[in-house]
Amino acid sequence: MVIILKQNHEQRQLDNLLKWLSELNLKMTLVKGEQSTILGLIGDTSVVDIDMIKAIDIVESVKRIQEPFKAANRKFHPDDTIIDVAGRKIGGGNFTLVAGPCSIESREQILDIAVKVKSCGAAMLRGGAFKPRTSPYAFQGLRAEGLELLHETKKETGLPIVTEIMNVNHIDMFANVDVIQVGARNMQHFELLKELGRLNKPILLKRGLANTIEELLMSAEYIMSGGNKNIILCERGIRTFETYTRNTLDLSAIPLLKELTHLPVVVDPSHSTGISRLVKPMSLAAAAAGADGLIIEVHNDPSHALCDGAQSLTPDAFAELVGSLNNILQAVGKNPVY
Repeated sequence: MVIILKQNHEQRQLDNLLKWLSELNLKMTLVKGEQSTILGLIGDTSVVDIDMIKAIDIVESVKRIQEPFKAANRKFHPDDTIIDVAGRKIGGGNFTLVAGPCSIESREQILDIAVKVKSCGAAMLRGGAFKPRTSPYAFQGLRAEGLELLHETKKETGLPIVTEIMNVNHIDMFANVDVIQVGARNMQHFELLKELGRLNKPILLKRGLANTIEELLMSAEYIMSGGNKNIILCERGIRTFETYTRNTLDLSAIPLLKELTHLPVVVDPSHSTGISRLVKPMSLAAAAAGADGLIIEVHNDPSHALCDGAQSLTPDAFAELVGSLNNILQAVGKNPVY
């Protein structure tokens, strides 16, 4: 339920309203937007007498929200949420590039890639320390050593770091990670989502490869219900009957999510296509469709990469992509974040 308040309402009346609603054991979120002030109620709102609320002087209108996701709902929060990551802003008209290798392989590899993607315009560095793989025999990442190499690279380049968590027990190891990524396979790892909700740290939540848009938003709701509102949604392609690409990039999800939620939406064109030559056109299409950023795999030697080399761009190809992106961003009115 949302209560839309009149402009220039008295604070005393608002305090009385908040006190009454708190006695009904409802969680409340007060959002002051550019055009209006909205009070969002979460919980068993069946105990609320709507007619009684409408009769209060400072109340403009009252609406019940039918969708199961509440905190992530744009009706609760009409203005775009902007996530600040070490001064780099995601959402609200900003366009942010996150780039780096699928997997961290060595100190020299991650530092070389970081320096190159930063020079091209990447605002953040991605790199996998813990790698979920379909085969138990495939390279699983450097794990704790990979996290340490990420931290060292951050000190050298100043780039905030984005990396994936796979286990609730690893949360303490991610204390100095700027953005914690929840991968597609863990989108519905609800115990992990609950624990991430206790943190005050940006979470990049990827859509599962067989999940609906509503299920993605409900996973975001798990994190937000715990108190952490710093969520970045990521469309990374879904599994369909098509076999020419690794997954099918659902570009329609971008404008739909922008309608349904106030959370920023980024796109992963690398995992969605699985083919490096398709990354550029899908990146441009995602920007044109209204995405708030891209997370792209870049490797300095893709043919010898230990993980996902076929979908990784070289630093030169990444630089070419950034040059083409600038024209699209200018056309759609987005501000590139460097």
